[in-house]
Amino acid sequence: MRAAAGSAPGTLFALLAELGRRLGVPRLSMGMTADFEIAIELGATDIRIGTALFGARAQVV
Repeated sequence: MRAAAGSAPGTLFALLAELGRRLGVPRLSMGMTADFEIAIELGATDIRIGTALFGARAQVV
C-alpha cells in the first residue's frame, strides 16, 4: 500500500497495521520509495523501493 497524495502516510500505515494485527495477517505490504521508512517503523514486512534502486520511470506520452 502506498499513501495517497496529500495524505499522511503514517496515519494510514498505522491503521493498516492495526487492522492486520486484529485479523492475524502475518505480512504487511505497505510503503514505497517515498515513505518506506515510516512503513517499516509501523510494521511493514514488505516494501517496494524500485524507484530508489532503478530510478524514475520514463514518462510515456
